[in-house]
Amino acid sequence: MSVSQSIAIDKPPPRARGWPRARVLGYALVGIWILFGAGIVAYLVYAWNAEFFARYAPAYLQGLGTTLSLVSISMVLGAILSLPVAYGRMSKNPILSALAYCYVYFFRGTPLLVQTYLVYYGVGSFRPELETVGLWWFFREAFYCGVFAFSLNTAAYQAEILRGAIESVPRGQWEGAASLGLHTLQTLRKVVLPQAIIVALRPYGNELILMIKASAIVAIITVYDLMGNAKLAYAKSFDIQAYIWVAIVYLVMVEILRHGVEWIERRITIHLHR
Repeated sequence: MSVSQSIAIDKPPPRARGWPRARVLGYALVGIWILFGAGIVAYLVYAWNAEFFARYAPAYLQGLGTTLSLVSISMVLGAILSLPVAYGRMSKNPILSALAYCYVYFFRGTPLLVQTYLVYYGVGSFRPELETVGLWWFFREAFYCGVFAFSLNTAAYQAEILRGAIESVPRGQWEGAASLGLHTLQTLRKVVLPQAIIVALRPYGNELILMIKASAIVAIITVYDLMGNAKLAYAKSFDIQAYIWVAIVYLVMVEILRHGVEWIERRITIHLHR
């Protein structure tokens, strides 16, 4: 018997026919979403109010600028703060590691709304002490309190993203760089980080999107961001369009960020595609 005759080749499974339950359910859910979206569009066309748009559109644009400023500043400050936190998480020093772990555990384990309240109402209650040290000018402003709370929160998440990305690089990369005479900082900058950023890019993008959506929280502490101006517009007009339009703006921002992250990922991983 030849070798080709002794090898049994399994036939591929027969192609599924008909309409299985999962397929029917999937089409039904897609149809529901399409109908929902069409209903929203039809309502906006039917209930179009040029006076409402002309009156509140400038406030929405101003609120959009506040939202983008809040998220941008918080993400940058959080990225800076995440560096020592990530270092502490990876440190072999038990004290540094424990402090970093407690920081990450608290800010990842409690709601951002609670953290914002603790900063705005909690820290703000110590006005005499803050005036003594010259910090009351900062904590009396709701926007600054929001930036402070958001920065501390995102720093914890970014520290874990950075730590996981660095630890995902094989240990052999460090050893190979050391054999070439590179010191630790050179190895981190030229060898490890270029590989780690590929792993961290999508989680960083997800964190940015989550921060955009979570930024609506600051409307509760009297910051007139996008959501804050939507609440004000609804309180004056009692028109549900105030919230529908703001939801559309948030959705557009999220989609722009999502496609932007995907584009960057394709660009920096072009050498991996064959």
